[in-house]
Amino acid sequence: MKVKSSIVALIAAGILPFSAMSGQSANLMGDTGTIEISQRTDVQKVKKKDRILPEEFNEVFLQGDYSRIYRQTTEQFQQNVSLDDFEQLAESFNQGVTRYNLETSFRMNKHMKRFVWVDGAETRGVQVVFGKHGTIQLLQLAPLASYPETDQLYTDNKYSMPINDEWFVFWGGTNQFINYHYVTATQRYAYDLVMMKNGSTHHGNPKMNKHYYAFGEEVLAPADGEVIEVVNDINDNIPGGMNSEKPLGNHVIIKHENGEYSLLAHFKKNSIVVKPGDHVEKGELLGQCGNSGNSSEPHIHFQVMDSPNVFEGNSIRIQFEIGEEPIQGDFVR
Repeated sequence: MKVKSSIVALIAAGILPFSAMSGQSANLMGDTGTIEISQRTDVQKVKKKDRILPEEFNEVFLQGDYSRIYRQTTEQFQQNVSLDDFEQLAESFNQGVTRYNLETSFRMNKHMKRFVWVDGAETRGVQVVFGKHGTIQLLQLAPLASYPETDQLYTDNKYSMPINDEWFVFWGGTNQFINYHYVTATQRYAYDLVMMKNGSTHHGNPKMNKHYYAFGEEVLAPADGEVIEVVNDINDNIPGGMNSEKPLGNHVIIKHENGEYSLLAHFKKNSIVVKPGDHVEKGELLGQCGNSGNSSEPHIHFQVMDSPNVFEGNSIRIQFEIGEEPIQGDFVR
């Protein structure tokens, strides 16, 4: 069966993949992989007894009960996508699929929860965000990119996450639904880490960095090595804005054994305490988490590469000391 090669996003405000929508929104951000979910109130009212529960959506979708799904989307969505179009797209997407397995789920805020399912062959993904009263705020179907050659290659060295507290994996894993970096060779196995409490990365004013739980938190060396590059003088962005001219922002690159290099990016301005030539040990303080560079809210970007040149080398899948590989939705220490 032929699946469309482009991502098809069926979103409450229209057909739009991984993009911002007008009006008030709830943001979950990591570099440029922002997901913004409409908070519009023009929802279709579905009786509680008729609602599809998030935990059963994959089976309802697989069984082809598309009209029932459609009734649970927002009014705005239904104005943009007809039932016939939705049924044709969904039927085509489902051809040859025998099951959808839950890949990850997590609460985005008080009312919204995100689910990602992957088919048994791991070639197609379904992403759904459920809102208040079970409303489907986002529905995204996509063929999954696959890079088996590099997926099988892990770092020679073992690394720790560059943290000393509990953080949340916002992007991480081996498909583009759970790790938007995955389609780009230079960042394929990167992680974006945020601090999250009660489904939110901040308290108070979302336009102030100091109200984000991650801002100012310590960033540590993930393994022993030599610091070879430091940038420390880039201003932190106002949350929601990004500095595409200096995408790494304030950052540190460390040379490790076996020709491996780690990148830690988006530090707080003037918070980095190491300099090129310094030897650092695993767990040693590098600086503080910030919101500089191509970052829309405070977070840590962490990856390991086969070159000190971030834009020319290849990202390597990380072998962690804990023996487990975190993915989106996991809390890590």
